[in-house]
This record gives sequence, C-alpha cells and structure tokens, in this order.
Amino acid sequence: MPKKIDSTELDAIVRALAALPEGAQAPEIEVRLPFRMNRRTLQRRLEMLVRLGRARKEGQRRGTRYYLDVPRGGATPREQAAPGEGNIALTLEVSPKGYEIFSAVTAPVQNRARVSYERAFLDSYQPGTTFYLSHDERRRLHDIGHSSQGTEPAGTYARQIYDRLLIDLSFNSSRLEGNTYSLLETQRLIELGQAAEDRDAQETQMIINHKAAIEYVIEAAEEIGIDRRTLLNLHAILSDNLLGDPAASGRLRSGPVEISSTVYTPIAVPQLIEECFAQIARTASLIEDPFEQAFFMLVHIPYLQPFEDVNKRVSRLAANVPLIRHNLRPLSFIDVPKNDYIAGLLGVYELNRPALLKDVFLWAYERSASQYAAIRKSLGAPDQFRLRHREEIKAAVAAVVTKAIAPKDVADFLFAWAEERIDETERARFVSVVETELAGLHEGNFARYPIRPSQFDAWIARSP
Repeated sequence: MPKKIDSTELDAIVRALAALPEGAQAPEIEVRLPFRMNRRTLQRRLEMLVRLGRARKEGQRRGTRYYLDVPRGGATPREQAAPGEGNIALTLEVSPKGYEIFSAVTAPVQNRARVSYERAFLDSYQPGTTFYLSHDERRRLHDIGHSSQGTEPAGTYARQIYDRLLIDLSFNSSRLEGNTYSLLETQRLIELGQAAEDRDAQETQMIINHKAAIEYVIEAAEEIGIDRRTLLNLHAILSDNLLGDPAASGRLRSGPVEISSTVYTPIAVPQLIEECFAQIARTASLIEDPFEQAFFMLVHIPYLQPFEDVNKRVSRLAANVPLIRHNLRPLSFIDVPKNDYIAGLLGVYELNRPALLKDVFLWAYERSASQYAAIRKSLGAPDQFRLRHREEIKAAVAAVVTKAIAPKDVADFLFAWAEERIDETERARFVSVVETELAGLHEGNFARYPIRPSQFDAWIARSP
C-alpha cells in the first residue's frame, strides 16, 4: 500500500515557497522548513505539488527552481486574492477583520481617501487599560514563547541561540526591505565575512547593520529597555552608512518624508515628531506584558516615521527588546510574506486599524517560536558555569587576543588574570573554559567578543 503523505509536510513547503516569490531551489526551501526532511524526500514532495498544481517548476537538474503557483480557477485559503492594483495576493489565513482591512488598503489608490497622522490614535492607548492583543492571545503567546531561562539574567536565552538568531533575524528583516541576499549568502556574510559578489553594496551593509544591532540588543539586554536612547541607538546602528546624510543616523527627522504605495502622509513638524516619539517611548515603557509591548512598537514606530528612513527595521528590532529581556523566544519574522506585512502596516497608516498586522504578528511569532524551541532542544542543557561567568569569559578571551599573548604563555596569563576576579575553587575550570573558547576562535566568530579585526589578525599572526 502506498505511504500516505502527511498534508502538513506539503503545507509547510507551500508556506516556504510563498515567502520566496522569486522562486527557489530545493536547498533554499529545505532550510525554511520547520522540520528536517531528507533532500530526496523534499524533491518528491515538490514534484507532487507540481502535479497537484500548487507549485510550478522551471529549469532542469541543478538549475531547477520551484515557484508557488496560484490555481487559475480561484484562490486557495492561503492565497486569498484581494481587489486592487496588481491583484495583490494575501498569503496567510487571516481573521475577517484582517481581510476587510486588506481589501480596503489594496483598493486602487484613487478610491482611497488621503489621510495624515492621527495623534488621537496614539493618545487613545492607555497602558494597563488598552490592549491590542486580547487576554487569550497574550496567554497563548506566553505559552509558546516560554523558555526554561525565565529566572536567568536578561538575554540568557538569546545567547543560547545566538548564532542562529543573528542569521535568521538579519536575513528576514532585510528580506522584508527587499534585500535579495539568500539565506545561505546571509549566513556566509555573517559567519565568514564573505559578501555575495553579485549583490549591491547597500544590501551587504544592511545585513551587516542588522547583525550589529542584534548583538547590541543581546549584549546590553540587562541594561536597555524601550526608551528614547535605545530607539535612537538602534536607528544609528541599523542606518549606518545607508543614509545620504550620515548625521541623520540616530537623530529624529526634521523634514517631511513620503511613503510609496499609500495615501498616508506622516507629520512633518519637528516639534510634533519629537513629542510623539517621546510619548511612544514613554507609553511603551509602561506596558507590562512583553508581547503587548513588542506589538505596540511594530504599530507605532512605522506609523510615526520618526526617522528619515529605516523606521520599520527599528520597529522589528525594538519589538525583540522586551522578548529578549524576559528570556522569551525571539521574533525573527521567519517566512513572513512581505505583501501581508506591508498590507498590515497600511491598515495602521490609512485606517488606524492594527487587526491585520496583528494577524501577521501572531502567525510570525508562532513560526519563530517553534523554530527556536526545536533548535534549543537540539543544543541540550546550558552550561550553568558558563552562564554564571559569561562576562568574565568574554573579557578573558578579549584580553588574550588584544594583548596578542603567545600560545605558550596563555595558561600563565589566564591564571594571573583570574586571581583577582574568579574564586580560587573555580579558577582551574575557568582557565580550561577560556582555553577552549580560544581554541575555537576563528574569523567567523571573533565578533562575539570585544575584539577588533586588526587585533584578531595580530593574535593569529603570533599563533604557530
């Protein structure tokens, strides 16, 4: 009897293809699946989707690419078509309110009334009284986002999935901005510093900036919150070397901005921008639930457009600050369809209705949480000694490298270094752990420590 195919496998492949509108080869699809699948099995499932009319195949052999194919006779529940310019497709299943918003914001521009910033929308939000996420939705998010590190120092969980989070969030947040780096190219850039040869320099810079911003949020998790300084610094990191005026990085805008494909016009008066920005930060800081706080940032930072550019990127990184601080699974926007996300933002811009963006947020968080739950499970239990001494370990590694200590002198140097900082009963193990870290240090991971490339190169030059 033929083996029955689990429909969830096919649905997962369809969702992966939906996030790859330019098509993809089997290896690119494979890395987006929420479970492991043998390559030959994946290829068989792809061929089945082609036969079913749910996917399209182009090319041959190693050049074969697969595309999501919408049936001509009508849209499937995951491919709802809405009226409007270009017959834009909605990929995710959304609530009735969400679909109503989608239909409204994808109508022809001439049928949508011009609107400007409504401060009343911000004023109406009262922390502790107003909630964009219902009680049941918040409870569900806590259930799927909970980690065993809830009582550990802020950022502990994110550090345990550090390498994967850097790649996932950098790739997906950049992808939502139209960046054409593939996931594998992003991984090579982050881990090895190898830029893709056929990509624009701005795309490379965008991913590098994301990596730096994520590192900042994780490393400073115990000290930062949602406040003016954090938001300005996130913008400075994310916009580095990307703005026409370098002085605009980390500063609120002083002039008007325009947003394409919308009838919404943000405010242009600097004093009002400053006032509303301060109010957003103040309101967010008073929200107790980390998920409500995260979603509030996704709504109000893009709506205000406080910066000359890079506003959405700031909101996505800011949304992760409360999650990382509370050791909840982070939100890396894995497989979030760009059209759905942008339509959700348009619902906020033009209608002051966040229901569609909330549908995208809820789907996106569940997708991210399931990925990191699987990754964390595969890593095993964290080493409590390393957790307790994580700052000292980083400092010791940096000291060895920045001082270019020769390999034969490392052990003596570390014991001397630890005398003033580590309890006598733990020094031997501490030195052993640091030596292990040093042995595994290479050009693709030295950025974990406060080490500059030139310092790393000098240290390597002294190694045999």
